[in-house]
Amino acid sequence: MVSGKDNEGIDKMSSVEVAHRCEGSGPPLYMVHGIGSRKEHWDPLIDAFKESFTCVSYDLRGHGESPVPSTPYNLDQLVEDLEALRTKLGHEQIHVIGHSLGGVIGPAYARAHPGRLLSLGLFSTAAGRTDEDRAILFGVIEKMRNDGIPQTLDTFVNRWYTDEFITARPDVVETQLRRVTETPEDVFLSVFEIYASSETGPWLPSITCPCLVLTAEFDGGSNPRLNRFIDAQLPDSELVILPHLKHDILGEASDQIVGPLQKFLRRIS
Repeated sequence: MVSGKDNEGIDKMSSVEVAHRCEGSGPPLYMVHGIGSRKEHWDPLIDAFKESFTCVSYDLRGHGESPVPSTPYNLDQLVEDLEALRTKLGHEQIHVIGHSLGGVIGPAYARAHPGRLLSLGLFSTAAGRTDEDRAILFGVIEKMRNDGIPQTLDTFVNRWYTDEFITARPDVVETQLRRVTETPEDVFLSVFEIYASSETGPWLPSITCPCLVLTAEFDGGSNPRLNRFIDAQLPDSELVILPHLKHDILGEASDQIVGPLQKFLRRIS
């Protein structure tokens, strides 16, 4: 864990008060988005679960309506932002679901605050990467640094969505791309580096709460191989692989997440 202060005297390990929404009633279900996204990315799942759960969605630091501390950020800070939000809202224990980077924050939160988790959902995330897997990610980061993030957006579109969805729902694609371009470049690169460099594999066997591991068949960076590894390392988990989809399952196919997530949450209630 790295500590210290930036040049404005702000403690780099301190949490920030993230922008958040609470909708519905019932046990708290915290929703952690991915790189360059927003709390609104969870809207379709909130609509499906708010009658049974208090759905808490929030913007990661540097994203959306949340404060933008100076970069670089680290995984510990993202974990403590989540813990500060739980403390503020007064929830003793919580369900957490995370997409992409959110699926890295989830296991790190379980490691730091094991008594707070009722369950953990890991969507479109990764662990057990090979050196080659990691080199590809750092190659993307290098390309963004050299060419600029806007010039790299076509690469993201093809990684995130199927061709059919790109044609049928350009509005959804454009909304997500706008979220990326509205995220400060240094923030986007910083959290991308967290995602690329973090390895949650060694922590997974110690996570004792029930877990749902869910990814898409054609998700290049969070592929079924990596998610089978996650499932194998967790003591109490189930694995779901959605066919024919890519990385942004929240944007393209949230309806296909609802069933497995409802079944999982009912089982552990």
